Amino acid sequence: MNQHTPPQAIAFIDVVAQRRRLGQAIDDAVTRVLTHCQFLGGPEVTQFEADLAAFTGARHVVTCASGTDALLMLLMAKGFGPGDAVFCPSFTFCATGEAVALVGATPVFVDVEDSTFNLDPASLVRGIATAQKLGLVPKAVIPVDLFGQSADHDAIAAIAEAEGLFVLDDAAQGFGASYKGRRLGTFGHATATSFFPAKPLGCYGDGGAILTDDTELAETLRSIRVHGQGTDKYDNVRLGLTARLDTIQAAVLIEKLKIFQDEIDARNRVAKRYFDALHNIVTVPRVAEGNVSVWAQYTIRLPRGERDGFATELKARGVPTAIYYPKSLHQQTAYKHYPVAEGGLAISEQLSEEVISLPMHAYLDAATQDRVIQAVRDAVAS
Repeated sequence: MNQHTPPQAIAFIDVVAQRRRLGQAIDDAVTRVLTHCQFLGGPEVTQFEADLAAFTGARHVVTCASGTDALLMLLMAKGFGPGDAVFCPSFTFCATGEAVALVGATPVFVDVEDSTFNLDPASLVRGIATAQKLGLVPKAVIPVDLFGQSADHDAIAAIAEAEGLFVLDDAAQGFGASYKGRRLGTFGHATATSFFPAKPLGCYGDGGAILTDDTELAETLRSIRVHGQGTDKYDNVRLGLTARLDTIQAAVLIEKLKIFQDEIDARNRVAKRYFDALHNIVTVPRVAEGNVSVWAQYTIRLPRGERDGFATELKARGVPTAIYYPKSLHQQTAYKHYPVAEGGLAISEQLSEEVISLPMHAYLDAATQDRVIQAVRDAVAS
């Protein structure tokens, strides 16, 4: 390589390596669907729901078309709407607040913890007080298991129980993670997750699921995902959506779930290596005691004003980065008119100026990890 040839770029999330590993198994799974031609509601959908229930310990799994649909379906099933307050962390992807606004309820944004980036229970308490002062009725809270780590579900559950709140766990980034020895999927009243291709457990398109132990809620969700059907699809007993998971995606996910735990273990090995090499160079993520992360992202923090130069330096070395999220939800044009918890959202705002994510996936070999680590060291030193 001459001095003018740029280094080969590292994959930020390497879905190609996983595809190579699964190879024929995926081909065979998709071929089975192409053979029976049940592209919606095929046997693979039922099998995947059963597999996911076994994996998490949840009593019911209702698959759907996306993580956003999972959130929306749950809010619709509960009948939340105008005058109702639903509490969301501001430092998250927009879908969390978007689903609330789409049903006509009011998202009330609360702050996150500096250490875990997840919903701050103290800010939730302040957010409830804010909602009540505005004449809103507190109805639900949506903790997000951000970047792969579980939120503080015990603390959130205690507040929710005291205030009569429905708890909808947004595990779109944290599915597969564990909180105090239990996998996500059984915390709160229901869990929503996403199978977007870049997620730790991702399909080959859009997909999602809802997990709950509530039998009545599960039945309502199955109705909502097919236009609110009753006895059949032409018996519409409630408002609904077109929100089914298609059979090919279910077939792909069945095969991916078989290797998911192995991939979680691999992600944790990469994260440990990053931590060991970088914790004295930059501010690295910390996993709370008792938690196991799935490391949907490996997000570090840099002093304000240094992020752009850092990203440019890494790109020159063939190391991609990403920023999740350059704006918190309460700073976004579509959401800035919604209320925020008393005391403001200082941590969310600070994180949006400081965070940057490094390549993270289960197929980062040691040599590639070394390239990332050295690039970070060089960029910080320059």
